[in-house]
Amino acid sequence: MSDAPAKKQGRIAEIRQAYRALKSLDPKLGWWMLGVGLATAVAIVAVGFLVGDFWRWYGILVAIPTGALAATIVMNRRGNKAMYGALEGKVGAAGATLTGLGKRGWYASQEPVALEGARGTRPQDMVDAAMVFRALGRPGVVLIGEGPPGRVAKMLKAEEKKVARVAPGVPVHLWTVGEGEGQVPIRKISSKLTRMKPSLSKAEVSVVNKRLTSLGGIRPPIPKGVDPTKARMDRRAMRGK
Repeated sequence: MSDAPAKKQGRIAEIRQAYRALKSLDPKLGWWMLGVGLATAVAIVAVGFLVGDFWRWYGILVAIPTGALAATIVMNRRGNKAMYGALEGKVGAAGATLTGLGKRGWYASQEPVALEGARGTRPQDMVDAAMVFRALGRPGVVLIGEGPPGRVAKMLKAEEKKVARVAPGVPVHLWTVGEGEGQVPIRKISSKLTRMKPSLSKAEVSVVNKRLTSLGGIRPPIPKGVDPTKARMDRRAMRGK
């Protein structure tokens, strides 16, 4: 027996879970989705009736799925905005934005590869700590620093040397999280990573990942403090694929 119905039910369950998680961050999400979905459907039906003949029936036919798609887009955009808003100022926020990048061909982790200045393992003990996160994809290695700029700059250079030692010739990009000039805001990290131009093949990325794994990381891992990343939607499921 085909497992297609089971997969469909699984996608629906994922969408419901994503909606509930996002609504906890944005209480008005449901109303926005309803309003945009209805407005889109009504507009399509209205255009169909204005044109007349076959188009009025065609408008009715496509109004519901198009309205649902519009509502999904709203959930996606407002949900991401709420999620990144919840991450702002939180310890380990840069690492949290890397969640889910594996589906887009990246090797990344919420755990930092370097940490300095932590007084303990609780989130409040990490407030003034400096940390570096690492992502690897076809554009190369991206080192993302979070914390006091001075210490972060030194740590990024140190990690860059480590990467160059085990993966010479591989492009290394240094980013610092923040809203200042030359910095990358938390909300833009994921999108900026996925827009970078590739310079490595998939096979080369796999080899580099094995070499970087030999560098290890830090233990124990940084506490997440906040976990809005559970609200991240599976875009493949949202597209019905």
